[in-house]
Amino acid sequence: MSGTPMPAHDLRHWMRPGTLQLSALPPLSLYVHLPWCLKKCPYCDFNSHEWGKQGGAMPESRYLDALRRDLEASLPLVWGRAVHSVFIGGGTPSLFSPDAIDRLLGDVRALLPLEADAEITLEANPGTFERDRFRAFREAGVTRLSIGVQSFNDEHLRAIGRVHDAAQARAAVEEAAHCFDTFNLDLMYALPGQTVAQCEADVRSALAFEPPHLSVYHLTLEPNTVFAKYPPRVPDDDTAYDMLDRITELTSTQDLARYEVSAYARAGHACRHNLNYWRFGDYLGIGAGAHGKLSFAHRVARTVRVREPRLYMERALAGDALSSMEEVPRTQLPFEYMLNALRLRGGFSLIDFQAYTGLPLSSVQSGLDEGLARGLLTQDGAVVRPSERGFDFLSDLQSLFLAAE
Repeated sequence: MSGTPMPAHDLRHWMRPGTLQLSALPPLSLYVHLPWCLKKCPYCDFNSHEWGKQGGAMPESRYLDALRRDLEASLPLVWGRAVHSVFIGGGTPSLFSPDAIDRLLGDVRALLPLEADAEITLEANPGTFERDRFRAFREAGVTRLSIGVQSFNDEHLRAIGRVHDAAQARAAVEEAAHCFDTFNLDLMYALPGQTVAQCEADVRSALAFEPPHLSVYHLTLEPNTVFAKYPPRVPDDDTAYDMLDRITELTSTQDLARYEVSAYARAGHACRHNLNYWRFGDYLGIGAGAHGKLSFAHRVARTVRVREPRLYMERALAGDALSSMEEVPRTQLPFEYMLNALRLRGGFSLIDFQAYTGLPLSSVQSGLDEGLARGLLTQDGAVVRPSERGFDFLSDLQSLFLAAE
């Protein structure tokens, strides 16, 4: 029954007959959450926990044991399916030693059929940077590093509570460029006190490293964060739009195409893992608080792991790390699909929509018609894309596919 948590191994429940008819299962990725960081940033709403407040050594070995057991318990749900990407996120995964990452990836390879060219991404922060550490991650099997720089301006880094400074950021990016053929550099804009000129300076600093991939996110004041309780003075919407215009102009001069709302990449360097999210692919999420999405012949399910790290380890080692596993209601699938797919400049195929949701086109036809009529969408045969206007007013476009109350 929808909304009822079920044990991860109860495959019969998820394989029973239903109203959806998925003609194909989407590609499968693996997300691994490592929940600790040096310091909780005031804007962060992720499941991250300051290790320094807990004292003692970080329980790397026990947490890795828990991850392996969590993965073992989940195998019946994805049995035989190849995994084409792995993303190790957090928290600050680069707090874990290269030996720990090597062990983690060894366990993943032992339990899951990884594709030969699987993309394996590790998030890293300059505040945990040590020379040769990035190279050791590469030798452990990581193929792509994502570096949370956020800014090259010391004043702005302090304003958003980052533990690194601009010099550390530059050193980390420089080392990543030496060690990895593909790496991502994360920036934020519309920071407290930031001007358009300062935003442009950050982007120019980033582009000087010739990154194959750049992610640029608007600072948002998320609920249940320090910034939500004590909001800083941030640029107004018009200034933020001006910043985004400059970001798009500057990236285009270095052949970085804006292939997703917040992502720019050179040809062949788009993030395969994130593309799978945006294309409504499946992902098995393990680790404290990790979310997942898994498809079956007649339904789509969302999973959530136990959030608190110590309780997660206890539950995972006992073979049941799930906090919930719920079926996505049929009426919500169109919006969930469009919420992701319309973030992509290239849009989506109507054939893929039918295959991955199990729904007929009639379930989204009214939204498609209105989007086309309002100039928010374009259609070329079976491919539907957001127009330039649709990209600028993405929330309005996505809302066309909300289920009627």
